[in-house]
Amino acid sequence: MARYTEAVCRQCRREGVKLFLKGDKCYSGKCAFDVRSYAPGQHGQARKKVSEYGIQLREKQKAKRIYGILERQFHNTFTKAEKQKGITGENLLVMLERRMDNVVYRLGFASSRSQARQLVCHGHIAVNGKRLDIPSALVKAGDVISVMENSRGSEYFKGMAEALAGKTVPAWLVLDAQNLGGKVDRFPVREEIDVPIAEHLIVELYSK
Repeated sequence: MARYTEAVCRQCRREGVKLFLKGDKCYSGKCAFDVRSYAPGQHGQARKKVSEYGIQLREKQKAKRIYGILERQFHNTFTKAEKQKGITGENLLVMLERRMDNVVYRLGFASSRSQARQLVCHGHIAVNGKRLDIPSALVKAGDVISVMENSRGSEYFKGMAEALAGKTVPAWLVLDAQNLGGKVDRFPVREEIDVPIAEHLIVELYSK
């Protein structure tokens, strides 16, 4: 599977906004975006006139980078969102939020979505008591997410219960910090999805 192997801070600089791809580092003074917020490359600081298509493309790229998805998977998700009832753009964001790696990140078990994806791939996370190692799997309302019993003794999860005690999670999730678990209470609505994405631009791009 293809994957991005360059410095992820370049992605934030390219989109001109913090995408919080490196977890806690993005909130510290070590964040590269705070030092150089212009686009990477030789002509990064040059003023450029962006076309309508360019604006739409950048919005799609931003969404892909935030959720860590490649083009084919993102397009497939959009196609499924388009077939659902309701507003396509909002359906798309809800489906992206329902991804297993994103839910693990939202519950606070990982400091970034990429780290959450690694936890899922390595078999540390269970859904309804059964191991699920597919980061792109979509959770359903009522699903219970938890850390596998045989993983709780690892160095990574030691002390996590205390660290999560005061954590605030999105309203559509319920966190059980003491037992290193959580529940999908319902699907999120657009107002609860705090990502800097204008989803209507993505819909316009794919509608061309």
